[in-house]
Amino acid sequence: MTLKFSLSDTPPESTDSPCVIVGMYSDGSMSAAATRIDKASAGALKRLFESGDITAKLGSSSIFFGLAGIKSGRVLVVGLGEKAKFDAAAFNRAALEAGRALKALPIASATSCLVELEVADRDAAWKLRTAALAADMHAYRYTATFKPKDEPKTARLESLVFTSTENKRALSEAAAIASGVRFARELGNLPPNICNPAYIADQSMAFAASHDGVECEILEREDMEKLGMGSLLAVSRGSANPPKLVVLKWNGGSKGAKPTVLVGKGITFDTGGISLKPGAGMEEMKFDMCGAAGMLGTFVSAVELALPINLVCIAAAVENMPDGNAYRPSDVLTSMSGQTIEVLNTDAEGRLILCDALTYAQKFDPEVIIDAATLTGACVVALGKHASGLMTQDEELAAQLLDAGNHTLDRAWRLPLWDEYQSALDSAFADVANLGGKYGGAITAGCFLSRFTTGFRWAHLDIAGTAWNEGRKGLATGRPVPLLTQYLINRCA
Repeated sequence: MTLKFSLSDTPPESTDSPCVIVGMYSDGSMSAAATRIDKASAGALKRLFESGDITAKLGSSSIFFGLAGIKSGRVLVVGLGEKAKFDAAAFNRAALEAGRALKALPIASATSCLVELEVADRDAAWKLRTAALAADMHAYRYTATFKPKDEPKTARLESLVFTSTENKRALSEAAAIASGVRFARELGNLPPNICNPAYIADQSMAFAASHDGVECEILEREDMEKLGMGSLLAVSRGSANPPKLVVLKWNGGSKGAKPTVLVGKGITFDTGGISLKPGAGMEEMKFDMCGAAGMLGTFVSAVELALPINLVCIAAAVENMPDGNAYRPSDVLTSMSGQTIEVLNTDAEGRLILCDALTYAQKFDPEVIIDAATLTGACVVALGKHASGLMTQDEELAAQLLDAGNHTLDRAWRLPLWDEYQSALDSAFADVANLGGKYGGAITAGCFLSRFTTGFRWAHLDIAGTAWNEGRKGLATGRPVPLLTQYLINRCA
């Protein structure tokens, strides 16, 4: 369950909340709420800053107990850094630090006064939503595959109150986006022996059954064979887990209005197939379905907000495994579009399932198609872990997606889709090869997908660097749910 968010106009020094959160800049200047706390406690915060107990460095936090004159039992002071440099990114970092600190405290609720901080070019609604999502990001706990434990003896954070009396819509948006992010994170974090294609289908059907106005259809292997999805089905051949094509529909817009179609890569585990990946780090390939998870999470957010839009979400759920029936390098596949594909590497499989899913998406006569995929390591090399790669030939769509990413700080960076890159996909044996050589790998992967979206407004998000945090204890992030939900909100506006 996501955190419960609410508003209050109780002064910070008078709230009986278990913890009140305020901010302080690195020069010792305080937010309005911190100033009130300091005054009511006879200068306690100022003394703590002068003694070095509070550094106020951006990303730092300090917790103090039982300050005289303060009704709350705890005061959490979050460092804001230099006042002149305090911008949207700094606000988000401060909010994330507050969420991290709250997670460690044995409390069920807290009160945040961070919304009062001045952030250039950002309104109160943005601050409220950003602070709420930051708190929920840290409040999430993965517990699905641990031994059941007794109820914790200490409380865990369940609700967060903000010292504001406006922007209830912003709280609704925060709660809906948080639900979508959690949905995506949980799918991404589950192990592949649980979260296989059938599990994704089951979770999608369960969501549809519990929400009025949502329809769900699951295409089985036989259905895909009839449609001629030879490319997607080839990838699935080596696995004992049959593929599923999940189709969710939300008809919140006017009847007959063209839908937005979201398409996600859902490789529930990627061994690389016959082109087997190195063993080191292969455990992270359970995250190769985060594109599908992110699109499903975006769909969840849109439904919970009851957005007045027609929306279709397609999750191509497949496992890429090597066995005697697995597809091979040098195989030539026939896609649903009729185009033939020479397989140069079976580890370039994401584009092979997406091309058929993108062709299938066109049956809905979409206004726009957007796909998301953990598609290429090349995108991680190019952009690192902070920005998703955006590729489209539609200038307006690019601007809309980049703007949504900048607004939510779930940012993307545009890469070119120039025709000059297309020749890297030339093949002597098929219409196109599934690999473009050693240079510009993220771009040539996007060029491959572009061949299956001709005549449609389409954008591709490569989230290989942003979908999860690396390392043995890394978790799925839920990106690009915030970016895409904001894009949908903007379209409805």
